[in-house]
Amino acid sequence: MQTLDTVLVTGYAKAPQGTSMYEMYKHAGIVLEVDLNEHKIINAEFTFVAELTKKYFQKLLIGYCLKSGIEPLIARIQSFYFAPSQQAIIVALQAAIQRYWDNVKQMNT
Repeated sequence: MQTLDTVLVTGYAKAPQGTSMYEMYKHAGIVLEVDLNEHKIINAEFTFVAELTKKYFQKLLIGYCLKSGIEPLIARIQSFYFAPSQQAIIVALQAAIQRYWDNVKQMNT
Protein backbone atom coordinates (compact mmCIF):
# COMPACT_ATOMS: atom_id res chain seq x y z
CA MET A 1 0.00 0.00 0.00
CA GLN A 2 1.29 3.44 -0.98
CA THR A 3 2.04 5.95 1.77
CA LEU A 4 0.73 9.44 1.03
CA ASP A 5 2.19 12.74 2.18
CA THR A 6 -1.16 14.52 2.01
CA VAL A 7 -4.56 14.22 3.66
CA LEU A 8 -8.05 15.36 2.72
CA VAL A 9 -9.98 17.27 5.34
CA THR A 10 -13.49 18.70 5.12
CA GLY A 11 -15.57 21.33 6.85
CA TYR A 12 -19.21 22.37 6.52
CA ALA A 13 -21.49 25.17 7.64
CA LYS A 14 -25.11 26.12 6.95
CA ALA A 15 -25.41 28.23 3.80
CA PRO A 16 -27.28 31.51 4.09
CA GLN A 17 -30.90 31.30 2.99
CA GLY A 18 -31.76 33.08 -0.22
CA THR A 19 -28.46 32.23 -1.90
CA SER A 20 -27.93 29.85 -4.79
CA MET A 21 -25.57 27.88 -2.53
CA TYR A 22 -28.44 27.30 -0.10
CA GLU A 23 -30.88 26.38 -2.87
CA MET A 24 -28.49 23.84 -4.38
CA TYR A 25 -26.57 22.45 -1.41
CA LYS A 26 -28.10 23.77 1.85
CA HIS A 27 -24.55 24.04 3.19
CA ALA A 28 -21.17 25.57 2.48
CA GLY A 29 -18.59 22.87 2.14
CA ILE A 30 -14.85 22.88 1.74
CA VAL A 31 -12.40 20.08 1.01
CA LEU A 32 -8.71 20.76 1.54
CA GLU A 33 -5.76 18.65 0.51
CA VAL A 34 -2.99 19.43 2.96
CA ASP A 35 0.68 18.43 2.85
CA LEU A 36 1.39 16.64 6.14
CA ASN A 37 5.07 17.62 6.21
CA GLU A 38 4.75 21.35 5.53
CA HIS A 39 1.10 21.82 6.60
CA LYS A 40 0.40 23.70 3.37
CA ILE A 41 -2.87 23.67 1.45
CA ILE A 42 -2.02 22.15 -1.92
CA ASN A 43 -5.54 21.85 -3.33
CA ALA A 44 -9.02 23.01 -2.40
CA GLU A 45 -12.58 22.40 -3.53
CA PHE A 46 -15.81 24.12 -2.53
CA THR A 47 -19.59 23.87 -2.86
CA PHE A 48 -19.79 27.11 -4.78
CA VAL A 49 -22.20 27.26 -7.69
CA ALA A 50 -20.07 29.43 -9.99
CA GLU A 51 -16.85 28.01 -11.42
CA LEU A 52 -15.20 31.45 -11.21
CA THR A 53 -15.78 31.51 -7.45
CA LYS A 54 -14.23 28.06 -7.07
CA LYS A 55 -11.13 29.06 -9.06
CA TYR A 56 -10.78 32.36 -7.19
CA PHE A 57 -10.93 30.62 -3.82
CA GLN A 58 -8.28 28.19 -4.94
CA LYS A 59 -6.02 31.19 -5.62
CA LEU A 60 -6.77 32.51 -2.12
CA LEU A 61 -6.06 29.23 -0.30
CA ILE A 62 -3.57 27.11 -2.25
CA GLY A 63 -0.06 27.53 -0.91
CA TYR A 64 -1.19 28.82 2.47
CA CYS A 65 0.71 27.31 5.42
CA LEU A 66 -1.63 26.34 8.25
CA LYS A 67 1.20 26.87 10.75
CA SER A 68 0.69 30.62 10.14
CA GLY A 69 -2.66 30.38 11.95
CA ILE A 70 -6.16 30.83 10.62
CA GLU A 71 -6.52 34.57 11.29
CA PRO A 72 -4.52 35.76 8.25
CA LEU A 73 -6.49 33.39 6.03
CA ILE A 74 -9.80 34.68 7.38
CA ALA A 75 -8.61 38.26 6.84
CA ARG A 76 -7.70 37.37 3.25
CA ILE A 77 -11.20 35.98 2.63
CA GLN A 78 -12.83 39.03 4.22
CA SER A 79 -10.67 41.34 2.08
CA PHE A 80 -11.32 39.64 -1.25
CA TYR A 81 -14.67 37.83 -1.09
CA PHE A 82 -17.76 40.04 -0.77
CA ALA A 83 -20.78 37.74 -0.80
CA PRO A 84 -23.61 36.66 1.50
CA SER A 85 -21.90 33.29 2.00
CA GLN A 86 -18.66 34.82 3.33
CA GLN A 87 -19.31 33.92 6.97
CA ALA A 88 -20.48 30.39 6.11
CA ILE A 89 -17.28 29.78 4.16
CA ILE A 90 -15.20 31.05 7.07
CA VAL A 91 -17.03 28.72 9.50
CA ALA A 92 -16.54 25.75 7.14
CA LEU A 93 -12.85 26.62 6.78
CA GLN A 94 -12.43 26.90 10.55
CA ALA A 95 -14.06 23.48 10.99
CA ALA A 96 -11.79 21.89 8.38
CA ILE A 97 -8.62 23.39 9.83
CA GLN A 98 -9.60 22.42 13.38
CA ARG A 99 -10.28 18.86 12.17
CA TYR A 100 -6.88 18.83 10.46
CA TRP A 101 -4.96 19.87 13.58
CA ASP A 102 -6.96 17.51 15.83
CA ASN A 103 -6.08 14.58 13.59
CA VAL A 104 -2.43 15.59 13.13
CA LYS A 105 -2.09 15.82 16.91
CA GLN A 106 -3.68 12.38 17.29
CA MET A 107 -1.36 10.89 14.62
CA ASN A 108 1.68 12.22 16.46
CA THR A 109 0.78 10.77 19.87
